[in-house]
Amino acid sequence: MTRLYLKYGIGIAVVLIVYFLILKVIGLHVYPVLSAFNGVIIGAGIFMAITFYKKNHTKFKFEKGFQAGLFSGFLGAILFTAFMAIYIYHLDSEFATHILGNWESNYNYPSLLLATVLIMGLATSFVLTLSFMQLLKESWNTNQNKSENS
Repeated sequence: MTRLYLKYGIGIAVVLIVYFLILKVIGLHVYPVLSAFNGVIIGAGIFMAITFYKKNHTKFKFEKGFQAGLFSGFLGAILFTAFMAIYIYHLDSEFATHILGNWESNYNYPSLLLATVLIMGLATSFVLTLSFMQLLKESWNTNQNKSENS
């Protein structure tokens, strides 16, 4: 199961990093609204992790599928946040100020931005995993189960 988390979690992080770097090259990385596509990337990775797990196990338990999606998404979000920390603190120290510069506050901009990236990634992973599990779980209301219980 750990290989599944690593495979899809690292895959999610790599795609998120590539997407960010493409935006950087184009010059659109300073527009926070474009980070909404991160949810699509995380969702695709979680969906693939859950379907891969379901396809390779004859007995698909809800908690195991949920675990596969959640841990993959969390790992991807944590790795992407680590990349953003390296980017913000070492490669482009003005990036956080560009994004959050209009805020009138005394907060440390890089730390605030990293916390936001992490929380958004974790929350997105949790919500999308719950949503996908509703689509992919096995129903208890099938005709076969009704005849077995009577």
